[in-house]
Amino acid sequence: MLTVLITGGAGYIGSHAVHGFLDAGYKVVVLDDLSTGVRENLAAAAQFYQGDIADRTLLDTVLRQHQIDGVLHFAGSAIVPASVGEPASYYRNNAFRSLELLDFLISRGVKRFLFSSSAAVYGIPANATPVSEASLLNPLNPYGWSKLIMEKILQAYDDAFGLRFVALRYFNAAGATAKLGEHHEPETHLIPNLLAVALGRKEYVSVFGDQYATPDGTAIRDYIHIADLCNAHLLALEYLRNGGASECLNLGNEHGYSVMEVIATARQITGGKIEVRVEPPRPGDPSCLVADAGKARSILGWKPKYPELERIIRTAWDWHRAHPEGYEQ
Repeated sequence: MLTVLITGGAGYIGSHAVHGFLDAGYKVVVLDDLSTGVRENLAAAAQFYQGDIADRTLLDTVLRQHQIDGVLHFAGSAIVPASVGEPASYYRNNAFRSLELLDFLISRGVKRFLFSSSAAVYGIPANATPVSEASLLNPLNPYGWSKLIMEKILQAYDDAFGLRFVALRYFNAAGATAKLGEHHEPETHLIPNLLAVALGRKEYVSVFGDQYATPDGTAIRDYIHIADLCNAHLLALEYLRNGGASECLNLGNEHGYSVMEVIATARQITGGKIEVRVEPPRPGDPSCLVADAGKARSILGWKPKYPELERIIRTAWDWHRAHPEGYEQ
């Protein structure tokens, strides 16, 4: 049985990946400090270690007890506006600690690495969307730069040490499964905030800007279901195990929806009014960010099973109705 180490495995994306890899027959080891992750997210079948990804004593224990065949690295800070106000913590968590982890893995001969990157590496696309991997990389905030820095480090470690990696650039992960949903504190993502309003947990949802150069004036984004995103990780590890070269790949549905389209769909599904308040646009937000995911489709054989916005929101709504307070913790 193959064994994977999943850092940040108690978070929204990481916990879904834990379940996905367990369902696929892998043995899963999770390392998470629970600073933002939720203990209840973790599958009972996963071996859990609580602590810092840069703690070499802990890493030594993990790697002595388990023969790790590959690492999925989700641990890190991921709130874009916070990265502007707290740049040091974002560079420390997302780059420095990740580098410490990577050095230790290389020293122990672990050379398959899946990295949780982001569409934030593109900043405001210089050319019309959809955005391909060949597009200019020009992040607008420390969060995006921390992801791009790690991509560059991974490439350097490929050149120097034979590390094989796939950096997966997520667009907007959303939705839920029967087992798990999306719950952050604080919550910054549009869809769960819309559903919180529909459930009466919030008074309104903020729309940041309504004067963009888009059909209805609100920003357009590409949403990808969490199950499709996690399936791409399974395919990416299989790709590396079969001798694939290192790659950076977009993950998105190649279709954009405006903020108002998402709100209209949420209203239709929930039957709720969902009050909206227009706020000033956030600095650096592109008007349109949609993925060209052709490379992931071609290289990994990846095909999203849940591309429709309506289905993505409905899965999230089903979970939020069953867990109106999110995770009790």
